[in-house]
Formats: sequence, structure tokens, C-alpha cells
Amino acid sequence: MADRDPGTPVYGIAVAAQLADMNAASLRLLEQKGLLTPARSDGGTRRYSDDDIARLQRVARLRDEGMNIAGIGRVLALEDENAGLRDELEAERADRATPPRRSRATD
Repeated sequence: MADRDPGTPVYGIAVAAQLADMNAASLRLLEQKGLLTPARSDGGTRRYSDDDIARLQRVARLRDEGMNIAGIGRVLALEDENAGLRDELEAERADRATPPRRSRATD
């Protein structure tokens, strides 16, 4: 079996809740609070990816450390922002590492 993209939504809410060691109502609450946005099937059924499960597990760890929903939301937002900045930096470094192509007209 080929490796699956971790962003591919494959799990229903019951399986996702079990994998994240939460109940389905908690997943719905986290979605309502904007901490998670699962994909939806054509029929409107929530579908969770491996990335979503990892995020849910992160939420559970923060909750176990005593953080409230607002604090968890802020931590996740900062982590998302940090990841985006790292991606931008990595792309910029890759652009710098690639030598510019010379035009044949100037040779």
C-alpha cells in the first residue's frame, strides 16, 4: 500500500475520537471553537486526516496540562504561524541555493 498524504481526510468522527482518545462531542466543540476544521464529504459528514488526529492529540496534551480552550486556541494559532514562517524561510533558502539561470542571449 502506498504512503498516504497525512492531510487526506479518511476517518469518520467516531474513529477520529477514538484515535484522539476523546469523545465525538469534544471534537464537535473543538470545531465550533475554531480549533479544528475537518473536511466534509459530499453528504456533509466530517472526515478527519492524520494531521487532524495529530492536532487533536496536541489539544488533549495541552488540556491535560491544565490549559483552557482559549489558551489552547492561542497556542495552536502561534504554532501554525510558526510553521508557516518556517516554510517561508525554507523556501527562501532553497531559492537562494539555486543559482540563477543565464540567458543564452548574453553569452
